[in-house]
Amino acid sequence: MVYDGIVIGLIVGLIRGGIFGALRGLSRLQLVAGWMFPALLLFQFVFFYFQGRNEALQQYTGISIMAIYVIGLLFIALNRKQPGFKTILVGVFLNFIVMALNGGAMPVSLEAAATLGPQFVDVLQNNDVVFKHAKLMEDTLLPFLGDIIPIVAPYPREMVISIGDIVMNVGIFLFLQKVMTEPKAAPESAAQTSA
Repeated sequence: MVYDGIVIGLIVGLIRGGIFGALRGLSRLQLVAGWMFPALLLFQFVFFYFQGRNEALQQYTGISIMAIYVIGLLFIALNRKQPGFKTILVGVFLNFIVMALNGGAMPVSLEAAATLGPQFVDVLQNNDVVFKHAKLMEDTLLPFLGDIIPIVAPYPREMVISIGDIVMNVGIFLFLQKVMTEPKAAPESAAQTSA
């Protein structure tokens, strides 16, 4: 759901800050090791694409997901002084801890997953790992941190999310609003004249 937070944050930021103000704010953005975030997204897309086509990769799903989360947490921690990043850190850590304690897969409630359609539920009931998701069971640790919250219409797409997803997206939204709506700094010459 991280993409939803980014898209919503960008749209609201453009509305609030205006196109030029928002783009100016984004252009001034400076993140420590900024290359890490797009690299992690690319690796995740590539891995999931080939995971469904290569049985050998499936046994490394949990390890790969945990590695992605550890590097992602490092990136967020390096940029924790940015607005909203501490909130993002809490959300990502909540997702990380429940997945780490449950074999590297995010536990998903069958009742909540029913909103995604019967095919997804059938796969979960067979105890298969669907990308990074697995069925929430009686012995699941910290089940309340799993994907237990269904999102349905009128939201544009149906999905099941976790508490960590909500916290993370609040942080992403706050970060983008701060960056995209920050007023333009006064020119140095004007400041000197007024002095």
